Amino acid sequence: MEIFNIKNLDFTYPLQKKKAIDNINLNIKKGEFLTICGKSGCGKTTLIKHLKTVLTPNGNKKGTISFYNKNIEEMDLEDQAQKIGYVLQNPEQQIVTDKVWHELAFGLESLSYSKYKIRLKVAEMASYFGIQNWFHKSVTELSGGQKQLLNLASIMAMSPEVLILDEPTAQLDPIGAVDFLETIKKINRDFGTTIIITEHRLEEIFPITDRVIVMDSGRIIADDSPREVCKILKDSNHEMFTAMPSPIRIFGEIDNNLTPLTIREGRNIIEDYFNDKPIYYKDIPIEKEDKKKKEAIKVKEVNFRYERKGKDILNNLNLTVYEGELYAIVGGNGTGKTTTLSVLSGIRKPYCGKVKISGKRCVTLPQNPECLFVKKTVYEDLIDIIHDKKLSNESVERRINEISELVHVKDFLDSHPYDLSGGEQQRVALGKVLLLNPDILLLDEPTKGLDAHFKIEFARILSKLKSTGVTIVMVSHDIEFCADYADRCGLFFDGSIVTENTTNRFFSGNSFYTTSSNRMTRCVFDNAVTVKDVVELWKKNMEQPKSQIS
Repeated sequence: MEIFNIKNLDFTYPLQKKKAIDNINLNIKKGEFLTICGKSGCGKTTLIKHLKTVLTPNGNKKGTISFYNKNIEEMDLEDQAQKIGYVLQNPEQQIVTDKVWHELAFGLESLSYSKYKIRLKVAEMASYFGIQNWFHKSVTELSGGQKQLLNLASIMAMSPEVLILDEPTAQLDPIGAVDFLETIKKINRDFGTTIIITEHRLEEIFPITDRVIVMDSGRIIADDSPREVCKILKDSNHEMFTAMPSPIRIFGEIDNNLTPLTIREGRNIIEDYFNDKPIYYKDIPIEKEDKKKKEAIKVKEVNFRYERKGKDILNNLNLTVYEGELYAIVGGNGTGKTTTLSVLSGIRKPYCGKVKISGKRCVTLPQNPECLFVKKTVYEDLIDIIHDKKLSNESVERRINEISELVHVKDFLDSHPYDLSGGEQQRVALGKVLLLNPDILLLDEPTKGLDAHFKIEFARILSKLKSTGVTIVMVSHDIEFCADYADRCGLFFDGSIVTENTTNRFFSGNSFYTTSSNRMTRCVFDNAVTVKDVVELWKKNMEQPKSQIS
């Protein structure tokens, strides 16, 4: 049975000529687990917002959307609220009350449920989602993962028939993201709830999804099972193939006939292949670390707390970052990573310890790019950051043009920043801080919302900045990006960095906090932490080693 039927859907934002949604025809079955992916700005978020009328953006719309064969625009709003659940990307934007228990009850109260029914539903949801241990807490005390789980539980309390999620793991650490997606899978399996989810992080979601939709420029370019979609993208040499799970990308370079979706499938192939073969090359050569580099940031024995009698958020933190280096800080939600950036920038002052920064301009790109937007268009927002600088109008225009091209935002300079996708907003925010010509750049979750293609471009931007001597400290949940591009990594836990090393040594030395490539191949290789590493070692071992040539 079809739950949604979309026919000839077009949509264009105000003052825009290009369609955000271009002739979409799509049927979604009841109980289906559907994943929608694509580059930033491809139209996936715009599409799913049309599935709940209170969220549909302003603009020119054509076509029809039916929910159980009834035009969705004719549905009662209360009926929509109950039957169609929606989880936003940022959990902060969805929580409306002060206490956990009240948040769970809020939707039910709005639907005029009886007190008895509310208590029963709230108790069920708290138990099902494991919320009972923090049931009476203030929502301000929760971690990002807990807030997102609370949002999910609050919606599920209303027993929706369909659950729509817009990049729900974007602000979660890798372990929290896996747990959250397992919960979504469980909801789909236990209740038969239809799941429609948009995601950039496809590593964990592909193995649990029934069907994948790939969008590009407002159109659907692939619609099939996860494995078949990977084949379609590989055969067409589409740039979205770079976003596919690591096992698929690895074997896409080695053998097109093999399409493992999971780490387990990939590991089994590797173990079978090397079972009766000698392994001549087990590790990637690692360059020696340059110990003569100039220090750009020095943090020594720093302690910080938000309240005088509160708990220390930073606890004896020691950190050294060198000039022209990209240092990545990884770790779970709520461990103190973002607080560290605020201390480095000077926004927060530690009550103990020393922070030494070399460089006149230390600039922060915050986790939420929207907090940087103060004007009605992207162009006005960019010009605002340098309007008081002693530059000629010609110099300002040239600088904005350079940055716009660098971060790929030239096509929507006339757009309102809030009309952009999450990834596009991130690029605009990056451009805005780069206009300040930083000596030290502090990045808080900079790849959040970025598609795989622009991540490569983003890495090139960072590389170019490093070559000019800019020092970069990046807080990130994007393990794969850190493994590919960081110079050194540190693991944050309980207010301090518990271990750090050069990137390859860091990830190959971790058991759990490591990359998919490393977890898949550690059975045969010692330190393959990226897709490139695995492909290189595999191909070397397939070739006749020099030592074996007579």
